Amino acid sequence: MEDIFQITIILFFSMLATLLSKRLKIPEVVGQMLIGIILAPSVLGLINGGHTIEIMSEIGVILLMFLAGIESDLEVLRKNLKPSILVALSGVIIPIIVFGSVALYSGRTLSTSFFYGIVFAATSVSITVKVLQEYGYLSTKAGNIILGAAVVDDILAILILSVFKSFKNGGGNLIVQFSMEILFFIFLIFVHKSIPKVWKFINKLLIYAKNTSAALIICLALSLLADKVGMSAVIGSFFAGIAISQTEVSELIEKYVSAIGYVVFIPIFFVSIAISINFDVLVEHPFIVILFTLLAILTKFVPAYYSGKACNLEKNESLLIGTGMVSRGEMSLIVAQIGLSGAIINEDIYSELVIVIILTTLIAPFLIKMVIKKDNTKKYI
Repeated sequence: MEDIFQITIILFFSMLATLLSKRLKIPEVVGQMLIGIILAPSVLGLINGGHTIEIMSEIGVILLMFLAGIESDLEVLRKNLKPSILVALSGVIIPIIVFGSVALYSGRTLSTSFFYGIVFAATSVSITVKVLQEYGYLSTKAGNIILGAAVVDDILAILILSVFKSFKNGGGNLIVQFSMEILFFIFLIFVHKSIPKVWKFINKLLIYAKNTSAALIICLALSLLADKVGMSAVIGSFFAGIAISQTEVSELIEKYVSAIGYVVFIPIFFVSIAISINFDVLVEHPFIVILFTLLAILTKFVPAYYSGKACNLEKNESLLIGTGMVSRGEMSLIVAQIGLSGAIINEDIYSELVIVIILTTLIAPFLIKMVIKKDNTKKYI
């Protein structure tokens, strides 16, 4: 019953946070994350996570990215492939160089310093997606560039992490790992081309909610497969959403999956982000936390903004892309967790990283909203 109590508390306070966020005119996701901090063990202690909350949170981010995939326009993504790749490359290289150098200068080992760079090279677009959805900017040109860049960004971060772990452990499985990831993307192309034919068969089935059920099975299956080959599960769910968007029933699927996700799983994901915060690190090393938070913002915003300008995008587009790439969230938390479990970093460094990740995740929605308020015309759709 403990898990049911936690779920009830999270859902109740998430609903309250949504109402207050609308009243205060702040992004809903910020309100939900702040509620998570208040309910977490470090403050009120009403929720402490656990296996059930962890699983539901993981499903939440998978569904969120699946919905982002459904809402994405594949043609727009293709047209904006060049700026997406440029934004992603600059957003991976700059954090690795800057964080690696600063961490090394502050007394960290070479191995730990490089790992700092990998953690902050990853972009967690799930937070950005929620904010862009809330303000109706997800389907804009800038929104599609952010989505494309974030996917490439995460792929690069995972590949770099795979190489790093291989050298760190002295293993020889790097070629196998890379080959599996290449095969995964080839399989995604096959899935994309096969979906319309699959749906002709599904339409003949006499099953309640057959379209939504089939879509969820495909979403979860591709998420599992992505995780199996060493990539983030959200990459699988995002591409599942893109594939489903080709079907004639994509709007119906989006409606029902949104109901499932936003009523239960997605609020749990946003609230649970804050569960792992240990404020002792903030008290013990405030300067480091503040410095790394500023660097985390600048090393994504600056390269993304100038990459947009280099691709002849308008100022507001470039600003939105820059702010949209700032959030770290679950992807960086996953990388940090891998570092802790693999003994690459210790618990103190892990807590330090988590604090910075959470702070950038909280700040990012406000930055996005500031840019959106400057341009209410959405003229770059």
